[in-house]
Amino acid sequence: MSMIRDLRAVVRPSRSAQRKDTGIYDTTRDPATPSAVVDCAVYRDGVRVPSDGPLSPQEAMRQVRRDGGFVWIGLHEPTESELAGIAAEFGLHPLAVEDAVSAHQRPKLERYDDCLFTVFKTVHYVDHDRLTANSEVVETGEVMCFTGRDFFITVRHGGQGSLRALRRRLQDNPDLLGKGPSAVLHSIADHVVDGYIAVGAALQDDVDEVETEVFSPGRGGTPRGTDAGRIYQLKREVMEFKRAVLPLLRPMQLLSERPMRLIDPDIQKYFRDVADHLARVQEQVMGFDELLNSILQANLAQASVAQNEDMRKITAWAAIIAVPTMVCGVYGMNFDHMPELHWKYGYPVIMAITVTICLGIHRTLKRNGWL
Repeated sequence: MSMIRDLRAVVRPSRSAQRKDTGIYDTTRDPATPSAVVDCAVYRDGVRVPSDGPLSPQEAMRQVRRDGGFVWIGLHEPTESELAGIAAEFGLHPLAVEDAVSAHQRPKLERYDDCLFTVFKTVHYVDHDRLTANSEVVETGEVMCFTGRDFFITVRHGGQGSLRALRRRLQDNPDLLGKGPSAVLHSIADHVVDGYIAVGAALQDDVDEVETEVFSPGRGGTPRGTDAGRIYQLKREVMEFKRAVLPLLRPMQLLSERPMRLIDPDIQKYFRDVADHLARVQEQVMGFDELLNSILQANLAQASVAQNEDMRKITAWAAIIAVPTMVCGVYGMNFDHMPELHWKYGYPVIMAITVTICLGIHRTLKRNGWL
């Protein structure tokens, strides 16, 4: 049982170690591999069985049937024809094979005879100097897993979610690999959810940045707001993240609570830990969604308030200008018998009265907050 206690350390390396390991986000197929098969190996008693050269899935399966152990095959974006031969060799269900080829599936867990088919969406945070209305914040991929008694097959789609580094870490812990394919399934689930946690922490910074800009005081002490396009773009990225997280919660609960013949009992209890972390990420992403809704509404309200402020200022200046317009309109009618029309001090007196009235209106409007 000591290897089970070390399981967290095996499948959850430090964040700094992940950043240094360039294999985590390797987006290219191995140049030495002419097909979709990235790696194919037989594991017996938790140790990788050495081979003279690259193994074909058929050769690996013959070894397993003859000497025991299990085979782990990694595929990257296989075509229908490439996956058809493997499906026939391992008896994979046609519906699961169709999903694995077409991709763009929701996270799910399905059982076909003696095989579990699991779909995970991998999420990667895209670094950017400043969030804009066109910034791509989240990139997604897919990892599909076929778990059998003596085989484990992964099918990856997209540039994210390489499992090479994870395979190496598992190979360094033969006690864990000795538990069979269910240990690999748990490690992949934990690896994917750890990626969600990292993306959630990065998104938190973007949400905080937008929130600060929306409610930061501008000129006059009122909130200055921000570009609504930036908020909407971030909300779209959060929705993409949510589509990866929310549907996966039920499969993790099933793997942790319902006894399954293909899942080792010692491994099953650790799916509860994955489900717990996933539930916390779910709460976080739901909080992001609600907070961004509030921020967007607040930003739109601020824009409306700013427009009202502009209209009040325009109205106030129009009221001030109306006074001299009215006086000049009346005083400029040039009647012969108008009072003070020929008075020596008539012009300066009228001008003084006009300026005084305008200043009084300006002071009143400014005291009431219209200017």
